[in-house]
Amino acid sequence: MQEIICPHCGKAFKIDEAGYADILKQVRDSEFEQQLHERLELAEEDKRNAVELAKTKVASDLQKAAAAKDAEIQDLKARLDASEVAQKIAVTEALRAMEKERDALANELTQAKHEKQAASDLAEARLVSELQMAAATKDAEIQGLKATLDAIEVAQKLAITEAVSAVEKERDELKSGLNRAELEKQLAEKALKDKYETQIKDRDDAIERLREMKARLSTKMVGETLEQHCETEFNRIRATAFPRAYFEKDNDARTGSKGDYIFRDSVEAGTEIVSIMFEMKNESDETATKKRNEDFLKELDKDRTEKGCEYAVLVSLLEPDSELYNSGIVDVSHRYPKMYVVRPQFFIPIITLLRNAAQNSLQYKTELALVKAQNIDITHFENELDAFKTGFARNYELASKKFKTAIEEIDKTIDHLQKTKDALLGSENNLRLANNKADDLTVKKLTKGNPTMAAKFAELKSHGSSGAE
Repeated sequence: MQEIICPHCGKAFKIDEAGYADILKQVRDSEFEQQLHERLELAEEDKRNAVELAKTKVASDLQKAAAAKDAEIQDLKARLDASEVAQKIAVTEALRAMEKERDALANELTQAKHEKQAASDLAEARLVSELQMAAATKDAEIQGLKATLDAIEVAQKLAITEAVSAVEKERDELKSGLNRAELEKQLAEKALKDKYETQIKDRDDAIERLREMKARLSTKMVGETLEQHCETEFNRIRATAFPRAYFEKDNDARTGSKGDYIFRDSVEAGTEIVSIMFEMKNESDETATKKRNEDFLKELDKDRTEKGCEYAVLVSLLEPDSELYNSGIVDVSHRYPKMYVVRPQFFIPIITLLRNAAQNSLQYKTELALVKAQNIDITHFENELDAFKTGFARNYELASKKFKTAIEEIDKTIDHLQKTKDALLGSENNLRLANNKADDLTVKKLTKGNPTMAAKFAELKSHGSSGAE
């Protein structure tokens, strides 16, 4: 008989050998099942952790780069294989443990077969059956785990495929964006090219218009110079429009320069009403430095002043592309008084305009001429007075310059004499000091400290005394 204590109430009771063996077998089977179940749960937990870790790493690696997916899959497969190996090892260890316990039970049954052969056989049969059931359960669990792993692998492949699809989609979108940007660039380049071609065409048209205008302006100048053209145009209407007018070439070059033409018009009494200095410049004129109209205005103003003309007009074909000068008549009085720049077709109109304007002031000029005629002596006197003033001023200026020169020379002489005076004063001071020293010299001072000289002077003094006796 065996004594067993209840774990719940603590009461002890006795059972026979068969009952004890049966209870012992149940306890051992329960502990075995519990240990096996705990090990399976641990294996399942390890597998779940491994699967979660694999999922995390796969998601992280998918975000980093699609190129690393194959390596990640290989790593996961290796881990899964390791997990399967660990599971197989765990099952093997469990089977070994069961086999050990089975052997232990067989030994116990062998020892007790004499007493309970039937019970041992029954227990052994039950143990074998339970072991087979446990093994079947384990196989089913292993198959389930394999199926789960296969499903996880399929899910991972599906996730990888989706990630690759997303990357390919993004790549296609980027490629499409690049193609669209390239197309937009081509369209922009085409639009810019069309714009510049339009601008070039407009400039070509403008140049052609300027050339046509230039051709129209110079149609009458084929085979002749601008000067000849202007002279011809003036002579054509001289008799009718300007019967008393003077229009000739300026051949007076005594002042160093000359214009091209001088126009003067007067009334019957001889009073001049208008005078114009003309300068003609053709664009075909070859010059090294002067290419613009402005370059000739200063010289034209000088010629107008030297020849005593009231107005100055530059008839020019220079700067053919200038909108300013192509307008016809340009007033440049802001630079030089009563000066105009005109195109050749406005040569006659500018003369007409200036002559008509001068006629409006003819009455005032006539009255001025009468006043000058009545006061001719006063004018001569004023001219002589102005000449005297000019000569006196010139003589005064020369005398003033000579006086200043003399003053400067006197100042230089005074400085020299002052230096001589200072030198003489210095010499006189030195002579005075020498005289003072000579006056201060005595025989007593000479013989002081000198017995020889004292004896000589004493001897001379005694000889002088005896001779006097």
